Amino acid sequence: MRIVIASSNPGKLKEIADILPTGLEAIPQSTLGVPDVEETGKTFIENALIKARNASLHSNLPALADDSGLEVDYLGGSPGVYSARYAGPDATDVENIDKLLHQLEDVTGQDRSARFHCAIALFHNADDPHPIICEGSWEGLIQSQPTGDYGFGY
Repeated sequence: MRIVIASSNPGKLKEIADILPTGLEAIPQSTLGVPDVEETGKTFIENALIKARNASLHSNLPALADDSGLEVDYLGGSPGVYSARYAGPDATDVENIDKLLHQLEDVTGQDRSARFHCAIALFHNADDPHPIICEGSWEGLIQSQPTGDYGFGY
């Protein structure tokens, strides 16, 4: 069975393809000419639904999409759904990190609490009245300096 992955992010495509069960073939939306859609949702779930429905509509195949990002309590949940474009529409990961760390430079300890939040939506077809929705989060604290290989942007 083929399933469209509603993403243009090569890292995300590989991660999803690697965890799909045997018998499911992950097809990047770009190979089917599916246009990107504007993420106008106010929540991660809304954006995942928008992207999955769009991919299913343009491909006539089941489609899976995720929307995820960082929520920092001290910043009232920001960057939230704007995580990838926190420092501007064409911001790099480094620019987003720099903006976040600058906003938290005088914040210490538990006041740096945050979570990575992910929502996933699966449409069997574009008119699916009951798409499958999953979400989860990972709690932690924002460090004062960047570490790691920037795999998830933050």
